[in-house]
Amino acid sequence: MVTDATGFGPPSEFADDVLEVVDQIPEGMVMTYGDIAEVLGRGGPRGVGSVMARYGSDVPWWRVLRSGGWFPQGLEDEALAHYREEGTPLVGGALDGRRVDLAVARWKDARRPTA
Repeated sequence: MVTDATGFGPPSEFADDVLEVVDQIPEGMVMTYGDIAEVLGRGGPRGVGSVMARYGSDVPWWRVLRSGGWFPQGLEDEALAHYREEGTPLVGGALDGRRVDLAVARWKDARRPTA
Protein backbone atom coordinates (compact mmCIF):
# COMPACT_ATOMS: atom_id res chain seq x y z
CA MET A 1 0.00 0.00 0.00
CA VAL A 2 1.31 3.43 -0.93
CA THR A 3 1.16 6.02 1.84
CA ASP A 4 1.67 9.78 1.87
CA ALA A 5 3.57 11.94 4.37
CA THR A 6 0.84 11.39 6.98
CA GLY A 7 1.40 7.64 6.83
CA PHE A 8 -2.30 7.08 6.13
CA GLY A 9 -2.25 6.97 2.35
CA PRO A 10 -4.17 9.29 0.07
CA PRO A 11 -7.56 10.54 1.29
CA SER A 12 -10.65 8.63 0.17
CA GLU A 13 -13.54 10.28 -1.65
CA PHE A 14 -15.32 10.55 1.71
CA ALA A 15 -12.29 12.24 3.27
CA ASP A 16 -12.06 14.68 0.37
CA ASP A 17 -15.75 15.51 0.82
CA VAL A 18 -15.33 16.07 4.57
CA LEU A 19 -12.38 18.40 4.00
CA GLU A 20 -14.31 20.30 1.32
CA VAL A 21 -17.19 20.93 3.74
CA VAL A 22 -14.78 22.05 6.48
CA ASP A 23 -13.17 24.47 4.02
CA GLN A 24 -16.59 26.11 3.50
CA ILE A 25 -17.10 27.02 7.17
CA PRO A 26 -16.75 30.81 7.53
CA GLU A 27 -14.60 32.49 10.17
CA GLY A 28 -16.35 32.72 13.53
CA MET A 29 -18.67 29.82 12.69
CA VAL A 30 -18.47 26.10 13.50
CA MET A 31 -20.01 22.74 12.66
CA THR A 32 -20.07 19.54 14.67
CA TYR A 33 -18.77 16.22 13.40
CA GLY A 34 -22.40 15.10 13.17
CA ASP A 35 -23.41 18.21 11.22
CA ILE A 36 -20.81 17.40 8.57
CA ALA A 37 -21.90 13.75 8.35
CA GLU A 38 -25.49 14.94 7.95
CA VAL A 39 -24.56 17.30 5.11
CA LEU A 40 -22.72 14.46 3.37
CA GLY A 41 -25.44 11.91 4.09
CA ARG A 42 -22.85 9.34 5.17
CA GLY A 43 -19.98 8.57 7.50
CA GLY A 44 -21.37 9.50 10.88
CA PRO A 45 -19.62 11.69 13.46
CA ARG A 46 -16.88 9.13 14.14
CA GLY A 47 -16.10 8.81 10.44
CA VAL A 48 -15.77 12.59 10.18
CA GLY A 49 -13.61 12.62 13.31
CA SER A 50 -11.33 9.98 11.83
CA VAL A 51 -10.89 12.04 8.67
CA MET A 52 -10.13 15.15 10.69
CA ALA A 53 -7.58 13.30 12.83
CA ARG A 54 -5.78 12.00 9.76
CA TYR A 55 -6.09 14.79 7.20
CA GLY A 56 -7.54 17.85 8.93
CA SER A 57 -4.35 19.83 9.53
CA ASP A 58 -4.63 21.70 6.20
CA VAL A 59 -8.19 22.94 6.77
CA PRO A 60 -9.63 25.13 9.58
CA TRP A 61 -9.88 22.14 11.96
CA TRP A 62 -10.81 24.34 14.95
CA ARG A 63 -14.19 24.99 13.31
CA VAL A 64 -15.21 21.32 13.76
CA LEU A 65 -16.42 20.41 17.25
CA ARG A 66 -17.96 17.70 19.35
CA SER A 67 -21.73 17.91 19.75
CA GLY A 68 -21.61 19.90 23.00
CA GLY A 69 -19.48 22.65 21.48
CA TRP A 70 -16.34 21.43 23.26
CA PHE A 71 -12.98 22.50 21.85
CA PRO A 72 -11.02 19.86 19.89
CA GLN A 73 -9.49 17.52 22.46
CA GLY A 74 -5.78 18.04 23.02
CA LEU A 75 -5.77 21.26 21.01
CA GLU A 76 -7.81 23.46 23.35
CA ASP A 77 -5.30 26.31 23.73
CA GLU A 78 -4.54 26.52 20.01
CA ALA A 79 -8.24 26.39 19.17
CA LEU A 80 -9.04 29.12 21.71
CA ALA A 81 -6.52 31.42 20.04
CA HIS A 82 -8.29 30.86 16.70
CA TYR A 83 -11.74 31.45 18.26
CA ARG A 84 -10.62 34.72 19.81
CA GLU A 85 -9.00 35.86 16.54
CA GLU A 86 -12.14 35.03 14.55
CA GLY A 87 -14.65 36.30 17.12
CA THR A 88 -16.31 32.89 17.59
CA PRO A 89 -18.97 33.13 20.36
CA LEU A 90 -17.96 31.23 23.50
CA VAL A 91 -19.77 30.17 26.66
CA GLY A 92 -18.72 28.41 29.83
CA GLY A 93 -17.81 28.84 33.39
CA ALA A 94 -16.12 27.16 36.28
CA LEU A 95 -18.42 24.12 36.23
CA ASP A 96 -18.41 23.10 32.58
CA GLY A 97 -15.32 24.74 31.11
CA ARG A 98 -15.15 26.78 27.96
CA ARG A 99 -16.93 25.80 24.79
CA VAL A 100 -18.29 27.37 21.64
CA ASP A 101 -21.84 28.71 21.80
CA LEU A 102 -23.42 26.39 19.23
CA ALA A 103 -26.76 28.21 19.42
CA VAL A 104 -25.05 31.27 17.93
CA ALA A 105 -22.01 29.93 16.06
CA ARG A 106 -23.37 26.78 14.36
CA TRP A 107 -23.16 27.18 10.59
CA LYS A 108 -26.09 25.64 8.72
CA ASP A 109 -25.43 26.65 5.12
CA ALA A 110 -22.86 24.03 4.12
CA ARG A 111 -23.29 22.54 0.68
CA ARG A 112 -22.77 18.90 -0.20
CA PRO A 113 -19.70 18.59 -2.45
CA THR A 114 -20.50 17.76 -6.04
CA ALA A 115 -18.61 15.21 -8.07
